[in-house]
Amino acid sequence: MYCRVIVDIVHENVAKPFTYRIPEGMTLAAGQRVSVPFGRMEKEGVITEITSECDIPPEKLRDVIRPLEDFAAIPPELMALAAEMSAKSHCPPAETLRLMLPAQMRGGRVRVKTERRARLAIPDEEAKALILKERKGVKRARLLEMLMGGKKVSVRFLAENINDPGDALRKLERDGIVVLTEEEILRTPTEFYAENQDPEYELTNDQQEVLEEILPKLRDGGGQFLLHGVTGSGKTEVFMHAVRETLRIGKSAIILVPEISLTPQMVSWFRGRFGGIAAVIHSRLSAGERYDEWRRIRRGEARVVIGARSAVFSPAEKLGLIVVDEEHESTYLNDRHPRYDTREVAESRCKREGAALILASATPSILSFARARRGDYMLLEMLRRVQNRPLPEVQVTDMREELERGNNTVLSIAMREALKECAQKGEQAILLMNRRGYNSFVSCRKCGYVVKCPHCDISMTYHMGYGADAGAGRLKCHYCGTEMNTPGTCPECGSRHIRYFGAGTQKVEEEVRKLLPGVTTARMDYDTTGTKDGHGKILEAFRSGQARVLIGTQMIAKGLDFPQVTLVGVVAADLALNLPDYRSRERAFQLFTQVAGRAGRGTKPGRVIIQTYRPEDPVIGFAARQDYRAFFESEWLRRRKGLYPPFTALGRLLIESSSEGEAAEEAEELLRHAREILQAHPDWEKKVITMVLDTPSVKMLRGKYRRHVVIKALKSAETDHFFGELTELAAEGKDRTEIAFEVNPTTML
Repeated sequence: MYCRVIVDIVHENVAKPFTYRIPEGMTLAAGQRVSVPFGRMEKEGVITEITSECDIPPEKLRDVIRPLEDFAAIPPELMALAAEMSAKSHCPPAETLRLMLPAQMRGGRVRVKTERRARLAIPDEEAKALILKERKGVKRARLLEMLMGGKKVSVRFLAENINDPGDALRKLERDGIVVLTEEEILRTPTEFYAENQDPEYELTNDQQEVLEEILPKLRDGGGQFLLHGVTGSGKTEVFMHAVRETLRIGKSAIILVPEISLTPQMVSWFRGRFGGIAAVIHSRLSAGERYDEWRRIRRGEARVVIGARSAVFSPAEKLGLIVVDEEHESTYLNDRHPRYDTREVAESRCKREGAALILASATPSILSFARARRGDYMLLEMLRRVQNRPLPEVQVTDMREELERGNNTVLSIAMREALKECAQKGEQAILLMNRRGYNSFVSCRKCGYVVKCPHCDISMTYHMGYGADAGAGRLKCHYCGTEMNTPGTCPECGSRHIRYFGAGTQKVEEEVRKLLPGVTTARMDYDTTGTKDGHGKILEAFRSGQARVLIGTQMIAKGLDFPQVTLVGVVAADLALNLPDYRSRERAFQLFTQVAGRAGRGTKPGRVIIQTYRPEDPVIGFAARQDYRAFFESEWLRRRKGLYPPFTALGRLLIESSSEGEAAEEAEELLRHAREILQAHPDWEKKVITMVLDTPSVKMLRGKYRRHVVIKALKSAETDHFFGELTELAAEGKDRTEIAFEVNPTTML
């Protein structure tokens, strides 16, 4: 017998299966990981096929060295998905197969954890008799007492209670009284993932109507839905009921959330309802925890999977449902190679495996809502909050008037008064500031020089120190992580007039502490959540009431449900509105609407204050009214006039190099190649509206100079063919230049 193996090397020259002979007595299966000889090396690989036919001469064949597990790590459905993604992304299959496995499995960097355990090999009555005889062997008697009752007890636990029990245990084992075994233990991420029983709630009419559409199709093995429900309408309860039905018919479910910060709360809800069959997958787990959760899923022990983007590749047994919560979020787009849209991957899995797909959001993406109107998804709507609770009252504050009144702080007078009132009532508040740090940049008032990262074309952000380091603030780059001391004089002109401008989450937190002395605050941004369980600890402090005001970036804007929150503030709305991207209006509307929805989710009414220098902007008005339909129609018309997606397709060849000259030279060469392709295909050329070579807004990133070729084309089969050629052109690459081709990229910066 023979097997064909994709060797774990990401290179075009080896982007094909290689045939190996299966040694006598070795049993293998497609999807199983094996170790094989490759040249002079031993490499890992994945079997794509087992066959009895081979046209390669026997003397040229080599044997599989060993299986890496005794089971197929990648089930057939995920093998097919990897092949599909490889073809679509024009990348080696080894690259997409890696997505299907915990990264630490490669190279044996994580293994099964075992623990030595002891149990009695004799009945308890015999053990009691032995204890009575053990007049001198006090240690042996104590061991026998601890092992009675049919328990398996870890040797580590015994050693914690009995001094140095090793020799006594080994003698008991030799005498046939005790059995010592090495047993597998699971590293389960239980902290902050409560398993308290969560009662089912009586469904609202809206929830019941939505489920009556979903459940019949789920039982039949299909259905694609877009669930548009206002914030607080009870979408999560709909997911819960859909998952319960999925389990009842013997299938598994995957629940995707856009941010790691939402995972602890979602896991807590699902474990409260479904217990230990719920597993969690995300990047902040330790290697061992992620590996063990993956194994629980692969073995069918965990049938409900909750996680961020990568959880879409979980090997869920008999998949029956995928839910993509907050489907509008850009975090579902993976902008590193191999590039993919999690929503498209989820849709592909559901079609292949006969599962239902639910995309859900209070602010669906323009593209998803357009597809629902076209009939690709069944549109389901829940436009009322649970128990008919009112949407929060929204107040828009003109910060230009604040300046005229002499208020130069980051908080308006209205925001200050509302925070004081909230604190006096013992309620909670959330403040959104979508920029971390203390000040947004440092500049010289004499010559205008702005301190920028030496590796990125980005101004560095000032971060305040705390405690003993309160005066030792540092400048940080939020793109590459570079840090440096704040200069005492201007590096450009030598002036001492170095000043700090703008504000970030740290500064907002400082202002709140000054305003509300004695009121505990919590800050949630990338700087405070970098440690393991960082998100969970902050959210638990806020949920328990230990912290009364939560200040954070966009990670606090969606999905969180805290009944005591009655006030939400958007500190600087203009940050989201002024980004140089055609989607900035959509993202700003989503951000404002989502964060406003955190207020008034309990029995107390909510209030929202949006601070802006452009109160007349229609996007702010739509968000204040939570009027998604009106926003959609406005944005749809704007995109049609400007020929932006979904009316066109945007493609970008992104070139990055450590040499500015090489980046520019390669970009010009790629533009020339692209024009040659179009000249060879006149029918393709007719579909291209514009194709320009330009420098991105961020011209240098992580020490690499950047150029891009941007193409706007009509959506058509010809455009797909052209983009396919450009993808292959980018895949050829160069030694000192990184090239990527993106379709509708997550950002044009």
